[in-house]
Amino acid sequence: MTPPPPPAGQRAGLADPEQELAEQWARWSRRGATSARDHLIVHYSPLVKFVAGRVGAGLPRSVDPADLVGYGVFGLIDAIDKFDLTRGIKFETYAAPRIRGAIYDGLRELDWVPRTVRARGRQIEMAIAELERTRGASPTEAELAEHLSISEDELASWLSEVASTTVGTLDRVIAGGAEPEASDDAHGASPALATEANELRGIIRAGIRELPERERLVISLYYEEGLTLGEIGDILGLTEARVSQLHARSVLQLRSRLRTSGHV
Repeated sequence: MTPPPPPAGQRAGLADPEQELAEQWARWSRRGATSARDHLIVHYSPLVKFVAGRVGAGLPRSVDPADLVGYGVFGLIDAIDKFDLTRGIKFETYAAPRIRGAIYDGLRELDWVPRTVRARGRQIEMAIAELERTRGASPTEAELAEHLSISEDELASWLSEVASTTVGTLDRVIAGGAEPEASDDAHGASPALATEANELRGIIRAGIRELPERERLVISLYYEEGLTLGEIGDILGLTEARVSQLHARSVLQLRSRLRTSGHV
C-alpha cells in the first residue's frame, strides 16, 4: 500500500508550527537571539488583542482600543523576557496577567477618568457608608437616590459613569487603583505587605458575603469566572447596562467598607 503524501507544508519544506515555536523559544532562551524574540512577539500578538478586548469592553468609547493594545505589547515583551521554560507552565497563563497589568498601568498614566465621575463615585460611596451606619443594612437604590437628592434615573446614570472606571483585579478596583505588576516570585513580597494583602482580601470576602444575592453573583461571575458583563446579563436576564450598574454599586459598597475599616 502506498503511504499517504505528507502535508503540503512539509512537502514544501516548511517546519511544523509547534516545532518552530519551540525552536524560537530555545533560540531566545539560550542565545538571546533578537530575531527569535521578534518571532515570539508576533506569534503571541493575538493574546494581547484578546486581553485588551476584554479590558476595553467596559471602558468608554473615548479610550482608543489601539492604545490598550499598545500598552499590552509592553506587558507581552516583559513576559517573554522573564519567562522560564523550565517552570512547566503555559506561556499564555504566565503572560496574560502581565499584559493586563501593563494595560492598567497605561490607563492610570493616561488619567482618563473625568473628575466629575470620580466625585460622583465618592458621593455614592459616602452615601452608602452613612446609610449602612444609620440603618444597619445595605440601602436600596431608592434610598440612595433620596439621600443624594437625585432621581433614581440620575443615580443609574452616575453608576454607569462610575462603572467605566472599575478596571483591574477586585482588590485593586476596590482600593481605587490599578492592578499591580505580577511578581515573578509569589513569595518575594515582604511579610508585612503579605499580611496586609491577606487582611485586605479577608475584609473583601466578608463584604462580598454581605452583598445582596444578585450583586454577589455579579461579582463572582465577573471576577472569579471571568465572564463579561454582557454574558452575565444573559444569565441573569438583565441588560448589559444594568449589570454594569450593579457591578459599580457593589464595588462602591465594598470600597466604603474598606474605607470605614481604614484600608483605603
